[in-house]
Amino acid sequence: MDNKHMNTSSPDTTLSLTECVSSAEASRRLAHKRSRHLKERLVEFVLFLAAFSSVATTFAIVAILVYESIPLFKHVSLVEFLTDPQWTPLFDDAHFGIMPLVSGTLVTTGVALTVCIPMGTIIAIYLSEFAPHKVRETVKPFLELLGAVPTVVFGYFALIVVTPLLQKVMPDLPGFNMLSAGLVMGIMIIPYVSSVSEDAMRAVPMHLREGSYAMGATRFQTAVRVVVPSAFSGIAAAYILGISRAVGETMIVAIAAGMQPTLTWKPTESASTISSYIVQVALGDLPHGSIGYQSIFAAGLTLMVMTLVFNIIGYWLKKRFREVY
Repeated sequence: MDNKHMNTSSPDTTLSLTECVSSAEASRRLAHKRSRHLKERLVEFVLFLAAFSSVATTFAIVAILVYESIPLFKHVSLVEFLTDPQWTPLFDDAHFGIMPLVSGTLVTTGVALTVCIPMGTIIAIYLSEFAPHKVRETVKPFLELLGAVPTVVFGYFALIVVTPLLQKVMPDLPGFNMLSAGLVMGIMIIPYVSSVSEDAMRAVPMHLREGSYAMGATRFQTAVRVVVPSAFSGIAAAYILGISRAVGETMIVAIAAGMQPTLTWKPTESASTISSYIVQVALGDLPHGSIGYQSIFAAGLTLMVMTLVFNIIGYWLKKRFREVY
């Protein structure tokens, strides 16, 4: 009997062992949860820093442009800056009217949009609604490869190839003109517009297309009257992206459009854009802190404001015509 009592564990002893095991398991799970929570917070912090860096960089750029532009506006009033038809900050008889650069920027952008918007939209409709799968998978990488060509190559293509071809049709066309620069710029922007527009059209639900087909519409009618209106917010975003890309283009206009800041709205004439002027002055030997040097930042601030306006318009169009399915 004594041996049996010695070999048999008491209920209290068994219960205490179970509690110890449960407590150890609970402690291990709690430590695992704490470690997992710490890792998640660390990942969230890293992602926050990545997102905050883009915002901080944008504000830093704007702050630098404003700070460096203040000395110029101490010598030139804002009214003169916006209304003077001459831009000659490097001459003895200095004028600081930004309108010649703005007109050149808007004209080249307008010419580019007449090329990239129709062509990019047509290509997007074809790839989204008509092209077989193999054709789509082949054409789209080539479009994106076209967008990866250096802009300096497009600039010399406009100057050496496009301008002589245009001069055969218009003999009076000067060697440097905004027309050839805008046309080649439009070709360069086509991949941006077509790729983003095609993604927006592909996101339209299939049941809308099937409903259109059930009503007797053709594929073309469905694409134009159903898919395009349904994806208009994404297409508008593609247009705004193309506009922003054209407004900030530098090398094509610097090479093919000329460097003369002339207030003109004729694409067949030579002119300078905001970005090409910045390149022209930045490559010179202007002393730091001079008025001519400060004019670079004033021009850059104007370009920043123009881009901001276009992006606000794009955001409004996206909110106004967005369709939720």
